[in-house]
Amino acid sequence: MFDFFVKKKFLVDYLDGFTDIHNHILPGIDDGAKTVAESLSLIQGMGAFGITNFICTPHIMENYYPNTPKSINSSLALLKNSSKTNKLTNVRIRLAAEHMIDSGFESLLEKNEFMPLDGNYILIEMSYLQPSINFDVAIQKIADKNLFPILAHPERYVFLQNNLDKYERIKSKGLLYQLNFLSLGGYYGKHVQKTAHTLLKLNMIDFIATDVHNLNQLKHLKEIKISSRLLNLLLPVIERTSNTFI
Repeated sequence: MFDFFVKKKFLVDYLDGFTDIHNHILPGIDDGAKTVAESLSLIQGMGAFGITNFICTPHIMENYYPNTPKSINSSLALLKNSSKTNKLTNVRIRLAAEHMIDSGFESLLEKNEFMPLDGNYILIEMSYLQPSINFDVAIQKIADKNLFPILAHPERYVFLQNNLDKYERIKSKGLLYQLNFLSLGGYYGKHVQKTAHTLLKLNMIDFIATDVHNLNQLKHLKEIKISSRLLNLLLPVIERTSNTFI
């Protein structure tokens, strides 16, 4: 039966208690929330469907967002102070970062200036158009630090799409894959959506997250509907994400 004849369900109805491990809700620090007020709106919006546990992951990207543990902690302090003022007492916020594999990444590892997720996981990304030149070296250095690399939104990399062998080859290096919820709803385009569905069906996705940057994306997240078949593939990934980063 074609998908458009199947009754679909709102994705957000299944996110109560979910731990969001990738988002850009910290204020004024990257291409995510610009102000504390916008950060609070994103938190309140996600809280409406049960997400109150966040690991914030601002970009660390040479020449664009040269964040450090100090700048990230300063942004969190602003947000936490306003959270108290607005009585958002049921929200848990932790810190990590989304690390671009660029020419400065290996130096961050050597200086211990990276921002891991709980349990020695580290969230990484690359350019959407081509793989990082130092990717293999960086992955080995991550392993040398006894860290587990999580590749953010693999479905969005143009150089990987339409080539399952490449996905399998990268995964064989020990990488874990984190899918974006927004990809499932076609927010980034039909091709990304198709790739996201394929990776889920092949059981290649380890974790999932919102990767929310702004209120427009939050609006799209609320509108995503998926089939029962896709939901059955998704629920174990949602549960594994929350259980791993509880």
